[in-house]
Amino acid sequence: MEDRFPIRIFKCSNENYPQTLMSAWLKKFQEIAEPPETILGETEFEGLRIDFNCGLRMQIPNLGEDTLRVVIGNADSEEIYFDEDVSGVILVSFEKFFIPWQIEIFFQGTQIFSHTFNPMGMEVFFKFPSAAIGDAIALLPYVSDFIRRLKCKPIVSMAANLRDIAKRYYPDLVFADARSDKTYASYFVGTWMNFLAGASVDSRLMPMEIIGKTVLGTPYTLQTVRYIPTKSRAIQEPYVCIGVQASGTWKGWHHPRGWDEVVAYLKDAGYRVLCIDRDRENVYEGISSKIPAEAEDFTGDIPLIERINLLAYADFFVGLSSGLSWLAHAAGCPVVMISGFTLPWFEFDTPYRVQNFTKCHGCFNDVRAEWVHVQHCPYHRGTDRAFECSRSISPQQVIMTIERLRHDLSNENK
Repeated sequence: MEDRFPIRIFKCSNENYPQTLMSAWLKKFQEIAEPPETILGETEFEGLRIDFNCGLRMQIPNLGEDTLRVVIGNADSEEIYFDEDVSGVILVSFEKFFIPWQIEIFFQGTQIFSHTFNPMGMEVFFKFPSAAIGDAIALLPYVSDFIRRLKCKPIVSMAANLRDIAKRYYPDLVFADARSDKTYASYFVGTWMNFLAGASVDSRLMPMEIIGKTVLGTPYTLQTVRYIPTKSRAIQEPYVCIGVQASGTWKGWHHPRGWDEVVAYLKDAGYRVLCIDRDRENVYEGISSKIPAEAEDFTGDIPLIERINLLAYADFFVGLSSGLSWLAHAAGCPVVMISGFTLPWFEFDTPYRVQNFTKCHGCFNDVRAEWVHVQHCPYHRGTDRAFECSRSISPQQVIMTIERLRHDLSNENK
């Protein structure tokens, strides 16, 4: 960003965050967002530049002894966030999520400039900072809705593994690795915890399926589209898919015999059991998550479309609070979800969730929890209670849930 003027951060919220915390948040966001060095939007007033890349950014020219009165507010609520006489400064909003900005500028009491945020026909850049499958599935409907409602020209940046499914199921999206020099606004579409510059509410306090509302300002709760398979059924025998790994140890099922007993039960019931994790084994701090010995090895770093083609025809999926569970749900495959670290309302709704509520559980949705590292138990690290939320879920508890699912499926097929 231009460095000839000092940068001044203003807040829309009246929360009094410590300056050190605000600085840390903004530094983190700068690293993720990589905002343009130059404020891209020129105006008819010489030296006045405005864009909405990483929040509202406005360059106020130096008028010598004169100043401009700058009024920044919300076009919908009519709140005023900033109203001061300034000169030779760059104003940047602390908040980076969607706000319907209203800007008015006065010189010597006369209004010389007014602008209401309006991306119609303009390029808007949407960046997914995470390669997490579940985040993308939950948030993509909100990007698509933003484009439809506000009639902007979208540019979407996301990890290569996600781009293939986004292209197929959201054909209105256009993809690129970076914004252009014509970009009017930029949004960073993710789940934000302990980071209130990225979304209006900490993402742990609401279901994942509505987090997009806090980032992009969508008034509706949106459901993901159905991920239709691209190929006909390849396996004719009855089969079940399982996923025993996730993006962190905290998400795992740590009962020592859990997966082996469930796989044995499924095979005795006449199913082929396909493990569709990316890796055969992951080890974090001595804790191993690996393909069960009796499961068929369908692991590998393969396109997610191929995973959808398996899941769409499976009788059901047994997994964790993970991206594969979200993918199965999007493909219309019933999901048995084994989870201890989240609360039941956080993921998509499934009647086949398995959780032990008599033990410590739901730490992820507690904003007081200190998340030093995703491989650690935040409450009981270093004690024999670590990960008791999942260790206490018995194989029998999972098997009984599968029995109930099978009963429901048999009734549907009558």
